[in-house]
Amino acid sequence: MERPAIVLLSGGLDSTTVLAIAKDRGFTPYALSFRYGQRHSVELEAARRVTQTLGAAGHKTVDIDLRAFGGSALTSDISVPKHDNVNEIDASSIPVTYVPARNTIFLSFALAYAEVVGATDIFTGVTAVDYSGYPDCRPEYMAAYEKMANLATRAGVEGGTPLRLHSPLIEMSKADIIREGLRLGVDYSITSSCYDPDERGRACGGCDTCLLRLKGFSEAGVTDPVTYRNVNA
Repeated sequence: MERPAIVLLSGGLDSTTVLAIAKDRGFTPYALSFRYGQRHSVELEAARRVTQTLGAAGHKTVDIDLRAFGGSALTSDISVPKHDNVNEIDASSIPVTYVPARNTIFLSFALAYAEVVGATDIFTGVTAVDYSGYPDCRPEYMAAYEKMANLATRAGVEGGTPLRLHSPLIEMSKADIIREGLRLGVDYSITSSCYDPDERGRACGGCDTCLLRLKGFSEAGVTDPVTYRNVNA
């Protein structure tokens, strides 16, 4: 019997691992990506590759114009910060790459999609261990959103199956995430995590997400298969 689930899929390392986890747990995934005014389309191309490789019952890409508000290096003309090494990342403050309310917006679209396809499970790749300090990646935020979602849906009002918000990576290090993905057969060469790739899709090697990704692969004892223009280009 089909167990549909919505999987938020950016095309990056974390969300790709989560898609593999959802499939391994017996769910039929419906992937959901967003063209939200981000700096590049590389990650959306990666998301398409991921669904083609791992498989999904459906894959929707929704258009949202968050550039109308700006406020982030990912949705405005603010430069993406670069560092020489991962120790320079300051996780005690919210970085300029934080997109205001992005996870709340994405989860709300996932909630709508879930109601349409009859899913009571939503998977997201947020992590609160090796991350850049975003407020909407914390366990307490995810718990609060799940509670709200069950007040806002038809199933919640009519006594149907409660919606569950799955964040299987939230307490995992990047190295542990990579090890789990490799165990499940994920090909990380088809993913893209960089905030500022070049026109050829090569990762910059200096933004927060590149450095955290490289740190994870190093700690996992494997080589990151994607191309970095400043690391292994």
